Amino acid sequence: MRILVAGATGQTGRHIVRQLIDKNVPVKALVRDIEQAKTILPSTAELIVGDVLQPASLESALADCNVLICATGASPSLDPTGPYQIDYQGAKNLVDVAKAKGIEHFILVSSLCVSKFFHPLNLFWLVLYWKKQAESYIQASGIPYTIVRPGGLKNEDNADNIVMSSADTLFEGSIPRPKVAQVCVESVFQPEAKSKIVEVVASREAESKSWNELFSNVA
Repeated sequence: MRILVAGATGQTGRHIVRQLIDKNVPVKALVRDIEQAKTILPSTAELIVGDVLQPASLESALADCNVLICATGASPSLDPTGPYQIDYQGAKNLVDVAKAKGIEHFILVSSLCVSKFFHPLNLFWLVLYWKKQAESYIQASGIPYTIVRPGGLKNEDNADNIVMSSADTLFEGSIPRPKVAQVCVESVFQPEAKSKIVEVVASREAESKSWNELFSNVA
């Protein structure tokens, strides 16, 4: 098994890369700036220069991989095309190349509330709308997928337990990025994770459950 992580130097992607390495899983990190990536990612990560907006660069990156984890996301900016370009077009490019390369599992980090068009987050250039379009494209592609929809993202980890639910059932709550990374990484190893949208938050009051229980309880 070899896994390509797109968005590897992002706030969530870097945790995904580290956790895969901790599990001794061969991982390739797709990065745009290799020198910057060296300051962020573990030295044992294989760094591959590429850009989700340049499909040709993705073909060689995916050449020897069988799993793809996409943790890309547009950064807040004054560019109204940002979410369309990164959250939709970039994800679409990854799906197209992944399908051509026979990728066995595509794991996408999306967001809670993507189905709510009038959500305040859509004031940021329709970011949720474009994430939802990317989800739909993956689902229609025929590639086995897991779509992870986290709640509000926190940088610092905590001892709260993960709450996992089916699509369009959680509409509030937050979760630390390291726990989102855990969900993505465990999706690789849990058969029950495939062909599912999982919404995740963290709660101090939630019961602790195994990964198999969490994924199995999602319709």
